[in-house]
Amino acid sequence: MITTAMPDPNRCPPHPGEVIEDLLADLDYSKSRIAQMLGISRQQLHAILAARKPVSPEMAARLGKLFGNGPVLWLRLQAAYDAWHVEREIDVSQVPSLRVA
Repeated sequence: MITTAMPDPNRCPPHPGEVIEDLLADLDYSKSRIAQMLGISRQQLHAILAARKPVSPEMAARLGKLFGNGPVLWLRLQAAYDAWHVEREIDVSQVPSLRVA
């Protein structure tokens, strides 16, 4: 029997910065060097790593090139993180749902 793991809807998906931190733990590069390779400031990188700043499409392209996995992964990570938060923070109870005929 094959079972698939369902994500816990109450658990926030990781911010892309957390994933970057995990990758950096396995690499022998300083954060300053990584920021330099990405063409950004150390402060900008630290803001992403601390989940204070989102990964933009431009940053996703840079990260995808640096880590060799393309921008889509980084954009999906950011979208999942953002969607999880917005579902809990924005009250849409007064917005109707349209039905297509």
